[in-house]
Amino acid sequence: MGDDQKQHLELTRDIATAFNSMFGEDFFPLPEPIIQKTAARIMSLRDGSSKMSKSDLSDFTRINLNDEDDVISQKIKKAKTDPEPLPDTLDALEHRPEARNLVGIYAALTDQSEAEVLLEFSGEGFGKFKPLLADCLINTISPIRDEMNKLLADTSELDRILIEGSIKAQAISEPIVSACKGIMGFVHSGK
Repeated sequence: MGDDQKQHLELTRDIATAFNSMFGEDFFPLPEPIIQKTAARIMSLRDGSSKMSKSDLSDFTRINLNDEDDVISQKIKKAKTDPEPLPDTLDALEHRPEARNLVGIYAALTDQSEAEVLLEFSGEGFGKFKPLLADCLINTISPIRDEMNKLLADTSELDRILIEGSIKAQAISEPIVSACKGIMGFVHSGK
């Protein structure tokens, strides 16, 4: 999860703690956040100090899962950067949020640390780096986009998946809801 989602988990912890305390049982476990080290928060392609958001008015601030390959390439090509080459240390990116953002995205997509990416591209300009980043994004996103489009085109398959998911969710949740009702003293009427 991204660091910005931590508040939702804290609300869940508060509710679980209140329930457990109110009914004197350790029924609900208290979830712990697992926050990614790399790319936990991906920033805007136009402003490296603000979070990438689908609600931003400009489509060029973000990569959408349904973006076509040429659109992804164009967005990365137009992503804000500076004229300086990539450094060889993370400290040198401290005051370069747009560069740090693109390095972080590349690191996440290639399963490398940001430091490893900088060692690979140290001294290189964005003219070389951006096309490689675009290729990584395309290789990651195009199968997702293609599967999304396939599912959206086949509504009967989509319905089947939704029904199957609902049945699985109900099988998992029913015993928990039933036990929860029992703890609270609700009587099951069988209806």
